[in-house]
Amino acid sequence: MKKILVLCTGNSCRSQLAEGFLRYFAGDKAQIYSAGIETHGVNPKAIATMAEIGIDISGHTSNNVNEYADIDFDYVITVCDNAKESCPYFPTKAQKFHYNFPDPAKAIGTQEEVEAEFRRVREMIKTYCENFVKENLSK
Repeated sequence: MKKILVLCTGNSCRSQLAEGFLRYFAGDKAQIYSAGIETHGVNPKAIATMAEIGIDISGHTSNNVNEYADIDFDYVITVCDNAKESCPYFPTKAQKFHYNFPDPAKAIGTQEEVEAEFRRVREMIKTYCENFVKENLSK
């Protein structure tokens, strides 16, 4: 079984969305982990945005990347430039992937505008994760 780590700055939004989608699309083909350079807690808007489409991430935790130093990952996916640039080095044979998704937690405006940005980023991450599973776990 493949092991996938999704990395972000605070492990609160983008990496949590990606972890939820990767678990959904990969099923029993992979073990999915997410972590951050820092831990900011799981963003309640990320939980709500995923719940809208029937994916429950309310049990996710915000983890520091150092907690996973002993795991031999097959894939590491960074979902923001800061994580890619700041990730502490740990020896791994993992294939590395990167996509800089916008941070919906930084959205400003009315509640409706902020929710719309969370949905927009959710859909971007959904497409990325679905394609990642098709291209890397379906073989």
